[in-house]
Amino acid sequence: MASFTPVLRCLLRPNVASRFVTRPLSSAPRATFVSTPRKEQPRLRLGSNAPNFTAETTHGKIDFHEYIGNSWCILFSHPADFTPVCTTELGAFAKMRPEFDARNVKLIGLSANGLAQHDDWIKDIDEVTGSSMHAGSDGSFPVIADESREIAYLYDMVEQSQIENLATAFTIRSVFIVDPQKKIRLIMTYPASTGRNTSEVLRVIDSLQTADKAGIATPVNWNVGEDVIVPPTVSTADAKKKFGAENVKELKPYLRFTSLKK
Repeated sequence: MASFTPVLRCLLRPNVASRFVTRPLSSAPRATFVSTPRKEQPRLRLGSNAPNFTAETTHGKIDFHEYIGNSWCILFSHPADFTPVCTTELGAFAKMRPEFDARNVKLIGLSANGLAQHDDWIKDIDEVTGSSMHAGSDGSFPVIADESREIAYLYDMVEQSQIENLATAFTIRSVFIVDPQKKIRLIMTYPASTGRNTSEVLRVIDSLQTADKAGIATPVNWNVGEDVIVPPTVSTADAKKKFGAENVKELKPYLRFTSLKK
């Protein structure tokens, strides 16, 4: 079973807080939001710290932040074991693990079932997709056993219609990219009926890592080796000094391209 310690925030408008504090205790109505702290969740935004947790996985018990270490990490959730779309997704991620390894990226999946079911499901995934997800193989990575849905709730992976029934709730298809500083750099959420695009996840990793290293932005449908964008925070004069005078193409004062090829 997973366990976690989220930071709970309770925000009151000043006028509401004033009425709540000054009203005599004998007549004060019971505050539902105080009595049900489970409904409070950390606000997950780009740039916020990825909440830490400990969990049982197919690779043993882990501490999420320790597992990440100095690597990037992709955390992605699945509605349940032995489901058709999830089977194709996990197999695809497993077959792409060498690509993620080359970029210093660790993978970790989540599904709301127990370890015994995970192990049996992984056998099916390898059989059906031709992957190598079983422990010790080239495509292996941990899958969290989140039977309590605590991590799914912590990371807001539960559909609104099922938020009151966490014990049986299906998790939606969420993707979180977390950097070595444990900051959330990307959040993608898919409906349960739509499988994810693993190539797009890899493309975003390339974009984030390139942007961090070179101080650039990437245009639509960008892939490694293509021209990149000089960000608005860099003047054209400074861009020419940094990338070379002949290597900066100005289409508009706010739209400048450059190449990172040497």
